Amino acid sequence: MNLDRAVLAFAGCVVLTSVVLAWLVSPYWLLLTAFAGANMLQASFTGFCPAAMVFKKLGVGSGTAFS
Repeated sequence: MNLDRAVLAFAGCVVLTSVVLAWLVSPYWLLLTAFAGANMLQASFTGFCPAAMVFKKLGVGSGTAFS
């Protein structure tokens, strides 16, 4: 798995987990979905992605989007 796929998989897991928690526990969990979406939007403009930095430190190989 390369860095791009790891970041996208992580973002997808955060969004799906947030939706399930909002359904089962409290609608306030949708704030986590909004945070994930805002982070993806800012990363698309700036190229800065904290999740990509963490995955790089964990040894995940480079992709093409987050270099």
